[in-house]
Parts: sequence; C-alpha cells; structure tokens
Amino acid sequence: MKRIILIVSITAFLFIAVLFFLLWKFHLYAGQPVGDDDTKKVVIVAPGQNFNVTAEKLHEIGIIKSLFKFKLLARFKGYDKQIKAGEYLLSPSMPPDTILTYLSKGKVRLHRLTVPEGYNIYQIASIVADSGLGMKKDFLSTAADLSFVHEMKIKANTFEGYLFPDTYYFPKNVTPKKIIRTMVKRFRRVFVSEWEKRAASLGLSIHQVVTLASIIEKETGAALERPVISSVFHNRLKKRMRLESDPTVIYGIIEDFDGNITRKHLTTWTPYNTYKIAGLPPGPIASPGIKAIEAALFPAETRFLYFVSKGDTTHKFSTNINDHNRAVRKYQLKR
Repeated sequence: MKRIILIVSITAFLFIAVLFFLLWKFHLYAGQPVGDDDTKKVVIVAPGQNFNVTAEKLHEIGIIKSLFKFKLLARFKGYDKQIKAGEYLLSPSMPPDTILTYLSKGKVRLHRLTVPEGYNIYQIASIVADSGLGMKKDFLSTAADLSFVHEMKIKANTFEGYLFPDTYYFPKNVTPKKIIRTMVKRFRRVFVSEWEKRAASLGLSIHQVVTLASIIEKETGAALERPVISSVFHNRLKKRMRLESDPTVIYGIIEDFDGNITRKHLTTWTPYNTYKIAGLPPGPIASPGIKAIEAALFPAETRFLYFVSKGDTTHKFSTNINDHNRAVRKYQLKR
C-alpha cells in the first residue's frame, strides 16, 4: 500500500513538474519575439476574418515563428475570439503576447491627416483622399449632407468653415462622417463660450464670425496683420460698404476658376461675390484657424477702409479711396 502511495505521489509530482515546466516554456514563448528585426509590416484583418487565417498570415510573413504555439497561446488567453478588424503595423521584434494584445484591443495603424489653415472643403477632401482615408467624392457628398449638417447642429448648408484645421490621426477604415465629426468637435472645443458672448456683443452669429474669419484667413499673408485686416472689414460693414474681397469671388466660381481672377469675375454676380453683394457672403469660404477667428472677434481699432498687397505678404492700408488708389498704382501697377 505504501509502495502504491509512493508511486502515485511520484507520478503526481512528475506531472506537476512537467506541467510547470511547460507553463514556464509557454510563458517564455509569449514574451519572446522571432528576432530583433523591427521593420513594420502591414497586416490587414478583414471584418469577420477567422483567427486561424490571421495567424497563418502572420506566420507566412515572418511575424511569428511557431503557428501551433501562437494559436495555443491565443486560445489559452481567450484572444482568438477577440480579434478586431483593421490595418495593423506589426514586426518580428514584437513578442507574440504583444501581437495578440494589438489584435484583440484594436490597436490599428493610424494615418496622419494634416489640414492647413485656410483650406476649403474641396482641398480637405483631396487631402483625405491622398492620405488613403477615403474617396474625395464621398467626403464631399458627406460634407454637403444637409441632414448630417443639422444633426451636428451647424446652422449652415454644408460643413464649410467648421472643419477645424489641425493634425488628426485616423484608422484606414474610418468613414467620412467620423472624420467630419472629429473636426467639428475640435472646432467646438476651440470656439469657447466666451467667444460666443463676444460674437453676440458684436451683433454677429457664430456663423457670421466663422464666415468673416475665413475671409480674414484667406486675405492674410503676414500673421501680425490679421487684426488690422479684420478692422477693415468691420469698418466697411459698419459703413454698409461692400467688402470687395477677391477670395470670396474665387470661392463663388471655384469649380471653374483657373487661377487667374479677371474683371469679368469681379463683375459677375454670385452669392459670394462681395463686389456685388452687400455684407457678408452666405457662409465661410474656408476653414479659419484659431488666430483668424480671434481676429474676427477682436479687430484692431483703426479707421482703415482699404488695403492692397505690397507683394511681400504684407499690405498697405488706407483710410480713403485716394490714398488707396495711389497704393494700387505703386504696389500693383508699379507706377
């Protein structure tokens, strides 16, 4: 009897020892990469893709070494049922456990999207397409989706002006709505409640402020001139003078504009031709940055009513038409 107990005890001990040894080896495998090659490879997991297919792909491109151990580790930790679709950047220098963490938590590759200040929705749509985040036409149709505009509580017909210029990061399969939502939320964080009160004190709606800011953004070459350019437009609005801004004219003919503004363009009526309409155009002509919005809300105190480019990114400002015409002859006509 004692001999049987001894044999059973030894057997149990050996079993436990072997089990612990295997678990220890398993633990080592989980934290041991294939090698030190940290070259990232793109791995795409399609929606609904079976884990075995994913594992075989990783083995095929050299991200993992032992297909059997990788599958066993995934099942042991429950990762095989948690893999999320998306585009991943993985390398052979990543331990199997880290790879499974990436896949199960959806730590997908993010694509950088940088929107410069003063870009309109057409230019932003091109950047989105160039970044591999969707098609230009899909972005433009979503940006002009009136029901979506109203859903986001934007009091306009499109998202023009409200797609805040900044650097964003999105996964490959992001939708146009997600991109736009993110940009609009960024705009709302920037346009603080104090600015809303300031707009009201000026007798302007948020939409009018954004519209004015977009014009200031497009007219400004030297950043320090923003408040002064803003003062010109504020002064003209107070005197009920037309704004006469070339960038607004260009926006009104943007689909046919070849880069050369002509007298015919300036004299042809469009809702955005501020040589022909009174006051502000119906909406923004681009996405203004924070400094342009600030300038629209806090213009410099001047009596200027005109400005003309000096050809060096700065402008010559004038309080009357005679001085302005002299400046035009000097800087534009070179007389």
